[in-house]
Amino acid sequence: MTAERATGARMRRWIKVSVTAAAVLGLGGWIAQPYVHQWWLLRTACDGVLPDDAVRDLLPDDSRVVGTESGGVKALGDHGCSVSVTSDHSADWRLLSLHAYTRRDDQDREFMSAFPESGFAAQAALPEGLPGFITRSGALDFLLPCPDLGRDADGRQRTMLVRAGISDNAPWRQPASYEVAVAFVNSASKRLGCGAKPLTAPKGVSPAHPEEDDRKRVSLAAARDTACGWLAGAGLPDPTHWKVDAQLNDAAPTGFCDVTLGDGLADGGSAGMDFVAWFGDWSTRLVSGDDIVRPSLTASARCAGEAAHFALDAAKDVPGVDQAKKRALLQAFAAEQVKRRGCTDLSMGG
Repeated sequence: MTAERATGARMRRWIKVSVTAAAVLGLGGWIAQPYVHQWWLLRTACDGVLPDDAVRDLLPDDSRVVGTESGGVKALGDHGCSVSVTSDHSADWRLLSLHAYTRRDDQDREFMSAFPESGFAAQAALPEGLPGFITRSGALDFLLPCPDLGRDADGRQRTMLVRAGISDNAPWRQPASYEVAVAFVNSASKRLGCGAKPLTAPKGVSPAHPEEDDRKRVSLAAARDTACGWLAGAGLPDPTHWKVDAQLNDAAPTGFCDVTLGDGLADGGSAGMDFVAWFGDWSTRLVSGDDIVRPSLTASARCAGEAAHFALDAAKDVPGVDQAKKRALLQAFAAEQVKRRGCTDLSMGG
């Protein structure tokens, strides 16, 4: 074989190998493209402030992110973002809906949606130290003071309310829910000029659902170290027979202490008492006005320059607890909350 023919043969082999390699790389790029796109959507969701591993943990099996949105107007004190997903067996739906508000009107609207008829709508507590609660729909609500925004026209410290909505279709009862919500809270505080102290997501803790009765009730003695510990010394009859569901922490704008006798049933009815606290001027509508169901036993105070209200919702017949005792118990609950939060001007309702 002449040198010229050998050179031509090598050139043809090189071209064949090059074409094959290009085809393989092209196929690999085509295969990888959906995964790269998914990775990019997770990394950039909500302007890239969410931990992508946590968002991935909230994705149901066989689903994928198909879109993200974010926006708001700083001058109007609002910011929000969302993450939408789909699967081979469903239309697109919203996995995350995260919103922050610094205007009182917006905050009052959100509180009204959480408590549309009365302040006794279902709720659950966030872990101690997190300033919020879980709404009846399962959203994680946070209310933080905004030192950099000063005071409003009524002299009240301005605040930021964040509602972190996670779809019931997602496996949201896991620590990833708190990781996503807290990351958005901290980012929204910076974006809206709130200046709140950054929050830290709890480790290894999952949210409860307020409308699923799977929370652990404990004895009066076991509840002593909780915000409902006052019940242990409240003089309830047969104290070893009562169980407490403590859904209140010292940083939250609302919460409750629910106490039941035994298994909660007596004479075919619920033998329970629900002591609820609401902190902030937003709560005044819950004890006044005709558009909601008002509680019959209430107390009020001033906490951090705003109104605070306390109320009792109790079964008509609670063994060993008459109306006078119910009133005394509510007063003890309110007094304990006033003491824990440094409030003033405690007074009982009519």
